[in-house]
Amino acid sequence: MSSIERFEDLDVWKKSRVLTNEVYDVTLSGSFARDFKLHDQLRAAAVSIMSNIAEGFERDGDNEFAQFLALAKGSAGEVRSELYVSLDRKYLTPAQFEVLFAHVSEISRMLFSLSRYLRQSNLRGRKYKKGE
Repeated sequence: MSSIERFEDLDVWKKSRVLTNEVYDVTLSGSFARDFKLHDQLRAAAVSIMSNIAEGFERDGDNEFAQFLALAKGSAGEVRSELYVSLDRKYLTPAQFEVLFAHVSEISRMLFSLSRYLRQSNLRGRKYKKGE
């Protein structure tokens, strides 16, 4: 973790960025584009994942970062739930659903692992000093 100096260097943030762009792409056309409430909610949840990773990273300590990772993980759950609605409404094909669901599930696992690492490490404080 000590070699990471910017949130943009985190693989989980990079994958969240890709997911967000995929979500925007699938919500641009057809019936999905006309369901403003659902596509806005899905987009916001996807953006929330990457935003919470970034905001948490920019905080001063691992405990705060881990808290923001938990918020990002919650947003990943929201994306998964909204993908089911999108599939049920036939806004997504089963293939589109599977790809997006796999991506957000991987991100969720990465968030959990990073959060667990931060909570168990003895790294503390402003990027990152050994704790006392």
